[in-house]
Amino acid sequence: MAEPYLIGEAMRGGYGPVDILQDCTIAVEKGQIAVIVGPNGAGKSTAMKAVFGMLKLRGGRVRLAGEDITALSPQDRVAKGMAFVPQTSNIFPSLSVEENLEMGAFLRRDDIRGTMEQVYALFPVLRQKRRQAAGELSGGQRQQVAVGRALMTQPSVLMLDEPTAGVSPIVMDELFDRIIEVARTGISILMVEQNARQALAIADRGYVLVQGANRYTDTGAALLADPEVRRTFLGG
Repeated sequence: MAEPYLIGEAMRGGYGPVDILQDCTIAVEKGQIAVIVGPNGAGKSTAMKAVFGMLKLRGGRVRLAGEDITALSPQDRVAKGMAFVPQTSNIFPSLSVEENLEMGAFLRRDDIRGTMEQVYALFPVLRQKRRQAAGELSGGQRQQVAVGRALMTQPSVLMLDEPTAGVSPIVMDELFDRIIEVARTGISILMVEQNARQALAIADRGYVLVQGANRYTDTGAALLADPEVRRTFLGG
């Protein structure tokens, strides 16, 4: 059986002497959406940071397209095609929307205008507000800037930490629709989400973490249909 496009396998690590991740495995296939859910303190964001290289592992490994990247820095992983959108401080508020997008292309030496057009097609409101300071936008629009800036790197993997935190249900649905569109272009999406039910509804693969370990792993639809998962993690 072929290995997933991106996999953090049997990851163990944490901050200081304590291991938050306990042999945790997270994977995503090419062009699919994988979602990490679980209670607060389950290690969801820690698992995401470990895959991106922001946490040094004490055990396990991370592989991208068959290559072991465990020892690579986050910057080197960006050069390999990974993009990470943190939950907070994910835009330059004093720069315009367009300048934020240009900052996303800092590693590129080719013409970025085609990619910028793709971002504007995905998020039309950003085209309207491209001259406006990003810090003046609504929360949902700022998230669109953050995702758009990540897409400017032309990633093969897009990692999103709580992309719908603090936005209204309508904006959440719209963001999830755009995330599905991004995946359809062949980009792999790995996402941590508090809105577990809605996130699993769009997920090809779902991971329920508890205390840094895999509790349930299945398709999003199967996890939504699992009575135990629903009772314990989704409010019935």
